[in-house]
Amino acid sequence: MPGMVVFGRRWGIASDDLVFPGSFELFIRVVWWIGTMILFTYHKGHFDCNGRGVLHSYLVGLLVVLALIILSLCAIVYVSAQGTITNPGPRRSMPALVYLRALLYIPELVWACLGAVWVSDDSKGCDPATVGAVIAAVIASWIILVFTVIGVIFVFDPLGDPRPQPATMEPLGVRDLQSSEGTQFLSTARSLAVKVWESRLRLLCCCLPQDESHRAAFSSIAQLFSSFFSDTDLVPSDIAAGLALLHQEQDKMEKSRDPEVIITHSPSSPIGEDLEAELEKAAHCMQFAAAAYGWPLYIYSNPCTGLCKLSGDCCRSRAAEYEIVGGDHLGCHFSSILQSTGLQYRDFIFVSFHNQIYEIPFFVALDHKREAVLVAVRGTLSLKDALTDLSAECENLPIDGVSGACYAHKGICQAATYIYKKLVNDGILNQAFSIAPEYKLVITGHSLGAGAASVLAILLRSSFPTLQCYAFSPPGGLLSKALADYSKDFVISVVLGKDLVPRLSIPNMEDLKRRILKIVSNCNKPKYRILLQGCWYELFGGDPDDFPTEMDNRREEELSQPLLGEESLMIRHSSSYQSLASDDSPAHTAANLPLFLPGRILHITEDGPSRRSCFSQVRYRADWSNEMAFRSILISPRMLADHLPDAVLRALNSLTSDRPFSLCPSSLNNSQHNTI
Repeated sequence: MPGMVVFGRRWGIASDDLVFPGSFELFIRVVWWIGTMILFTYHKGHFDCNGRGVLHSYLVGLLVVLALIILSLCAIVYVSAQGTITNPGPRRSMPALVYLRALLYIPELVWACLGAVWVSDDSKGCDPATVGAVIAAVIASWIILVFTVIGVIFVFDPLGDPRPQPATMEPLGVRDLQSSEGTQFLSTARSLAVKVWESRLRLLCCCLPQDESHRAAFSSIAQLFSSFFSDTDLVPSDIAAGLALLHQEQDKMEKSRDPEVIITHSPSSPIGEDLEAELEKAAHCMQFAAAAYGWPLYIYSNPCTGLCKLSGDCCRSRAAEYEIVGGDHLGCHFSSILQSTGLQYRDFIFVSFHNQIYEIPFFVALDHKREAVLVAVRGTLSLKDALTDLSAECENLPIDGVSGACYAHKGICQAATYIYKKLVNDGILNQAFSIAPEYKLVITGHSLGAGAASVLAILLRSSFPTLQCYAFSPPGGLLSKALADYSKDFVISVVLGKDLVPRLSIPNMEDLKRRILKIVSNCNKPKYRILLQGCWYELFGGDPDDFPTEMDNRREEELSQPLLGEESLMIRHSSSYQSLASDDSPAHTAANLPLFLPGRILHITEDGPSRRSCFSQVRYRADWSNEMAFRSILISPRMLADHLPDAVLRALNSLTSDRPFSLCPSSLNNSQHNTI
């Protein structure tokens, strides 16, 4: 930080990012130089074959070029290892070294062509080992050149063109943006950033149809991304270093924290409805939420037997038998649902695997065991689902009888509205309750499906006052405070461990950005050491490194302004920089509207140390929590693993059974000794 400026533009790589790639290339070049020197010394510079003069010149020139490259790489690695992330002063000579290294590609290219010409025209009669060595050198040169071009493409920053500087120099962070020139400059920069992000999204989703709905989603997501990244000058390695530091800092704070008190009853739950009863219901509903993912999760969870069990039903023509199933052309999805839930075909009212942006799969079935009409909504499993997730701006969701601001996550709100129209307008729920009028309505889902299920429950609450919703690992940025409080009477959210998604919201991401900036500014170690120690800590554990936690006033004042280019510029005021020394909740400082988890929150955590051997016993505990406990993102190797539906189902099964369980399960049916 900031990005390195060479060849007249800023790049997506910092001057301290060349330690590892430089060291890797240096190792290859040294081995290459030694091999070439051995070959030249073995023949004592005399070769008895055609074209020996060209071969002699080629090897001598190659030794010289490799020696120059090795010297330049040594200088690059040494200089890149100096300073800290926010102190690039000791690396001020890096652009000159990059220019030198780039110039050395010219003689290397020439010598690669010379070697190729010699092999094709003048290598007859030469020692096969010598010819093979030259061929290997030529191929190695071209491979390195190709990977260099690929690397340049990866670190190319479309927004890296030099920006015009104002004529008058003012104090740091002070800039008159009220002038027409400043306003025009800012508007142009923002428009360019949005266009770049739109192009990236279109390239990533090139397989999707470019219709109006997708273009609108691309534009909305591009504006979100451009506004989030526009006020910082962080390169990807800075973020990685910041995450490594944050993980160790959080682990250090967690070890020093007093044990939490376990609450056995929800403050808002009816008398007599205890935690164990809710866990039983949640474990049952999670089977349906996981089944909604279809055959991919079923095979992933049953790698040895899943494919064999489904092979008899897939690829058969069941149009007449499965007439209620839509969008499942081979029948594999529905077959896996039958296997996972244990229900019969006659128990299903409607099954849809239709998937578009803001339109997600779901099914409706009769759960005779719990006497419920159950609606299960699928979570994220496609690019279209990911676009729905990323449409994270707020959308109004007025509900009768709810006072206060009512709004929700736009993409999830529209997905829930789609399901609501299918259930109500198409008469699906009427059909279900005509078969079982005494049953109650239960809605469930995981991840994106949990968010849609929660909003769907809010929409259906007035028509079905006794409905219940079980949302597993729902997105954190889902409901306004008024709607979150309203949903506590009928929605239960289940969160496992340090799952990222229930803590994911725009204010929380702004808070994470602020914490990354603060901790990398505090750290006085070079980036390569931070990354090495971070990798070691993630793989092998140990004690967290002791990093400073406070900044002196000068650094705090400098970093209280957004960073852009090579200096701190107040392009626009960002909530991330209001107070780098403050650890207040982002809900109080974020310019974005705060969104919360739905309903009452049941938090499942592991007892004992966080690092265990693969076959050690694990014990879970469950307790009631509140939405404010998820207002900060926790960095952990399990922040993604804890979100997987099979992990949530294993944890719930372990809490509702007495069978021992190890960390290396073979299927969803394994469970472990529990602690409540």
